[in-house]
Amino acid sequence: MPLAVVIIPHFNDTDRLGRCLSALYPQLTPDVQAIVVDNGSVQRLDALQQTYPDVVFVTESRKGAAMARNRGVAETTAPRLFFLDCDCVPGPDWVTTALAICDRADIIGGTITVFDETPAPRSGAEAFETVFAFDNRAYIEKKGFSVTANLLTTRRVFAATGDFRTGLSEDLDWCHRARAQGFTLVHDDGLRVAHPTRSDWTALRRKWQRLTDEAWGLQNSGLMGRLRWLARAAMMPLSILAHTPRILRSPALANEGERRSAWMTLARLRLARSGWMLRQAFLNFK
Repeated sequence: MPLAVVIIPHFNDTDRLGRCLSALYPQLTPDVQAIVVDNGSVQRLDALQQTYPDVVFVTESRKGAAMARNRGVAETTAPRLFFLDCDCVPGPDWVTTALAICDRADIIGGTITVFDETPAPRSGAEAFETVFAFDNRAYIEKKGFSVTANLLTTRRVFAATGDFRTGLSEDLDWCHRARAQGFTLVHDDGLRVAHPTRSDWTALRRKWQRLTDEAWGLQNSGLMGRLRWLARAAMMPLSILAHTPRILRSPALANEGERRSAWMTLARLRLARSGWMLRQAFLNFK
């Protein structure tokens, strides 16, 4: 029986999954198993299955990454559960680090860096994500959750907390439920994966519309919950000014053109999110 399993949900992203497995596969040992849970892709996985014969491939027909992760947990009896996303590239020592630190806490979230998949110059979406995407340390230390793109836990914690739930921000929901039971959550900077920036406005918009819908799913449906939601929607335009200094100070942006593109995308996205949030509140008014 393996000591740990790396669970990777996948849906119609074979190129990035191949890149992920290329980095992960040399790190696997008889004690560390990898399971790819395909969520009903139309893209075929035959070539990847032949290239990585020691990786287990299963299919989960119920839609959503939450369902795929739950299926991955159910497919193995390994006591340690390591979660990784198919579009992430684990560092060359990711498995070794995970095994070395997995007793630090009940739940451990690592660092997620970003990289561009397209040549320079950066688009507005790429520049925005270079500054703002995946601040997992802040998520853990300020908001009490880790994204599941780089998360370690145990079967004991998962069994006590329950499955990931679909239709909402499943990583935030799951971590909050686990912490409510007294389980500990920490950040470890040595556990590193890299994630591609969204290359254009369409991809960035799709991401944040999904996150807005999932955040609504976590809201208290009562009057106070709705008022808090409306207050957050009203604050979105003001957050443009609040977050402008991060763009101006960011050493990751190469020049003034990238800073301008990042700021314009910040403004466009925050105004769009305000509109989506207001629409959610009034469409679901009871």
